[in-house]
Order: sequence, then structure tokens, then C-alpha cells
Amino acid sequence: MSGGAREVINLRASAEQKALIDRAAARLGKTRTEFMLDAAREAAENTLLDQRLFLLDQPAFAAFVSCLDDPVGPSEALRKMLATRSPWER
Repeated sequence: MSGGAREVINLRASAEQKALIDRAAARLGKTRTEFMLDAAREAAENTLLDQRLFLLDQPAFAAFVSCLDDPVGPSEALRKMLATRSPWER
């Protein structure tokens, strides 16, 4: 959390919603406020990351499309990692 000034956010919820949030927060050892802010922040970050826009000129776009159309094959390091058994499989 940042050390800046705090702002108030008011919400209305049904008794069932509040109880559910309180149970989940308690399960994680968080206050209702911590739980709700963490969940809202994560949802906001995911929403913004899904909405990234980047602009390319025609040559850069052509290079980008070329990379998508002809991806690089797996490296030796990737092949080795995929051939290694997971710790829970040992």
C-alpha cells in the first residue's frame, strides 16, 4: 500500500454479499477493506492490461505480423525443461 492520503469509497451491498466477503476476508486473515481493495485492484489491473493499445507504422506492423505468422521454434533449454519430470511426478 502507498503511504499517500486515503480516500473514502462508499459501497452498498446486500447482507449476503457482505457476509460472503467477510468470510473470505477472514479466511485470508484480512480485513474487509483489505480484501475488497486487493480484489478490486487486481480486477482493475487485469482490465487495463487486457486493454493495452499499441500503434505501429506499416513496416513495424508487417514485422509484427511476420513474427506471429512464423514463430521461433522451441529452444534446447525449453526442450530440456519439457522433458524433465515435475517434482510431484518424482
